[in-house]
Amino acid sequence: MPLASSVIVPYVSALRVYEPLAAFPEPERTHWARYARRGTLPGPQDELRCSLADLLPTPPVAVPVHESGDAYVAEIDEVLVVCPWRTRLRGWLALEELDGQYPAPLLDAVLPPLLRRQAQADHERWRERNPDARPWIRTSVWHVPVRWFVLFGDEEREYVKASEGEPAVLRYRTPMVQARRRVARALRTLREHVGEGDEGPLVTGLVDVGRWLEEFHPRSLVELDYGGLAYVLDETHLAGDRSAADVAEGIGALRSGDADGAARAYSRLAERWRAVRDRQFAN
Repeated sequence: MPLASSVIVPYVSALRVYEPLAAFPEPERTHWARYARRGTLPGPQDELRCSLADLLPTPPVAVPVHESGDAYVAEIDEVLVVCPWRTRLRGWLALEELDGQYPAPLLDAVLPPLLRRQAQADHERWRERNPDARPWIRTSVWHVPVRWFVLFGDEEREYVKASEGEPAVLRYRTPMVQARRRVARALRTLREHVGEGDEGPLVTGLVDVGRWLEEFHPRSLVELDYGGLAYVLDETHLAGDRSAADVAEGIGALRSGDADGAARAYSRLAERWRAVRDRQFAN
């Protein structure tokens, strides 16, 4: 478990899947049952601090040497559900996405090629022993991908204002069966609108999210957490953010043939998140 700190790590949002204990084989099931009974459990900021701390040594630690034994825990209808961090696996997957995202000189300075090649070799060996492994968490920096909002309804939105000593929280939670149903309906509508042969990034992204959701127990819980974004966005922005409602309205308008209504919903969504992304480049 990472050390406690008052340092806030903003910018990162997350899409998480919490599975019931029955989804885990032994001895992992027993580990999570005991873990959940601990008095104090780490939170999202602890996870991010732990990840960033690995980049401080020289040379940096590209991927943790050992897999994390921590998780997020929730209780839904008296059923315990668990979302393992799996920071080592996610570190390997993140490294695979780095090439092409940053200039080679910058990437080589932060993570030397030798370290990346070693991490890749470690991942390949591990993958041979764990061919079905997948992460329970997906993250995004400085925004929430539009496709994530498709999984949720506005009635599932939970917003808690910041109070003394406690940051604001903005999240959505829905049962797995509902998330899968919404993905399927949205894909049907979007494909009818754009045509089978012209699938745009939203359709492609939804297909990917849908396949990921199919990997989990049908009684899982799906959560979208604004995470660190809630630290940098003011109360007015957070209170007025109804992005899931905008996405649902836009898809509903497409379904009914109302192109103007779909455009208005998309315009609200795009403007809101353009303002958030602009903060990434502010001083």
